[in-house]
Amino acid sequence: MTMPQAPFPAARLRRTRRSPAIRAMVAENTLSPGDLIWPVFVRDGEGVEEPVPSMPGVVRRSVDKVVEAAKEAHALGIPAICLFPYTGNENRTADCAEAWNPENLSNRATRAIKSAVPDIAIMTDVALDPYSDTGHDGFVVDGEIINDETVEALVKQALSQAEAGVDIIGPSDMMDGRIGAIRSALEGAGHRDVLLLSYAAKYASAFYGPFRDAVGASGALKGDKKTYQMDPANTDEALRCVARDLSEGADMVMVKPGMPYLDICQRVKQEFAAPTFAYQVSGEYAMIMAAAQNGWIDGDRAMMESLMGFKRAGCDGVLTYFAPQVARALNG
Repeated sequence: MTMPQAPFPAARLRRTRRSPAIRAMVAENTLSPGDLIWPVFVRDGEGVEEPVPSMPGVVRRSVDKVVEAAKEAHALGIPAICLFPYTGNENRTADCAEAWNPENLSNRATRAIKSAVPDIAIMTDVALDPYSDTGHDGFVVDGEIINDETVEALVKQALSQAEAGVDIIGPSDMMDGRIGAIRSALEGAGHRDVLLLSYAAKYASAFYGPFRDAVGASGALKGDKKTYQMDPANTDEALRCVARDLSEGADMVMVKPGMPYLDICQRVKQEFAAPTFAYQVSGEYAMIMAAAQNGWIDGDRAMMESLMGFKRAGCDGVLTYFAPQVARALNG
């Protein structure tokens, strides 16, 4: 709705833009470290920080270095860290059994962080792609990603993560019915306070490429994920997915990717008024970093502007690889 206002020159809209102090007073949206979740890649070894070539500034960390990252995040006021394992080929199998191994990378990192930084929230990923020899989020039979048998495996994976001590489980697989199955299993096992942040509207996007490099899935992936991730042409379908996941027990929902789908973020928040997050995915991060390194844009300003776009669209928080840089900037 357009509000009535006096004609020029009685109304000069530039008056409220004239200084940093005035702009701060009338800002409609704000960004704080508390809005951030930091995705971190975990790998085997000790004392390792291995650069990811397609994501400048991002590294794969051994568990001890992930603990250091969690300490840094907590000191900066970042409330949550999200773990993604880099799994070697020896642990990528057809049955994906490493996904629910109590001693897998994700679970070991969870326990180490909880021991060292008990107050930071830990989020983990539920999907089979880091452990599958096909690179898919579910089991593949005769070229088809099968739903129900995959959900049974995802339940085992989620329970192993809950046992390790995670605070937030993020099912990113896009199988039908997995939120209800995981919620029921968590309740039955006594993990009543573990939150589910559902990747409810996850699109079959071209922007995931650097992430697949980071977790070692690029070479393993056979085919594409269009039969279970969403068609970028659709918006109403995203609302149906969100409604289903909330009805099955999701506490929070996510839209992924982020910047190309701000319209989805806005529709989800307006329709459901549930805690709504977006994932500023690897391709979005890599584009900003590459343009900044070439001197084509101001990287720091683009970073902050991109995140403010999520808040303006109604997001309560953002998963972003920029999290520590943003928090340092906001903290002065």
